[in-house]
Amino acid sequence: MAVNPDYAGREYPPAGPFQVTREEIAAFADAIGATSPAHRDRAAAQALGHADVVAPTTFAVRLSQQCEAQLIRDPEAGIDFSRVVHGEEGFTHHRPITAGDSLTGVLHVDRVREAGGHGMVSTRVELTDADGQPVTTVTSTIVVRGEG
Repeated sequence: MAVNPDYAGREYPPAGPFQVTREEIAAFADAIGATSPAHRDRAAAQALGHADVVAPTTFAVRLSQQCEAQLIRDPEAGIDFSRVVHGEEGFTHHRPITAGDSLTGVLHVDRVREAGGHGMVSTRVELTDADGQPVTTVTSTIVVRGEG
């Protein structure tokens, strides 16, 4: 396995802050075909109890991938990105992401293992707001295809 197994348990420094804008939320909603007016119209979002437009539930992937890039770019991690296949992604929302949020993410490498000659890397990104309160936890597994 080319992936460094010693990286299991590693925590990277905080990434961000990421400023969430209405424009980013609307563009993401357009890209995934989310049609709720609450993704584009502040009044519609406020009618649902949000301070501003609310991001689709998968929006957090944009931020978590920026945090995960720390691991991918780390030469000692042994991850050849040209061999990476996405395994799975999961979200635990502690509250919705809305325009105006300033979010910071901390990347945790939860597990590194080998399966069938391939490296399996499971990560967790904890996104918090400017007050340090949890917003979303994103879990991800990538597969680093083996040479054979």
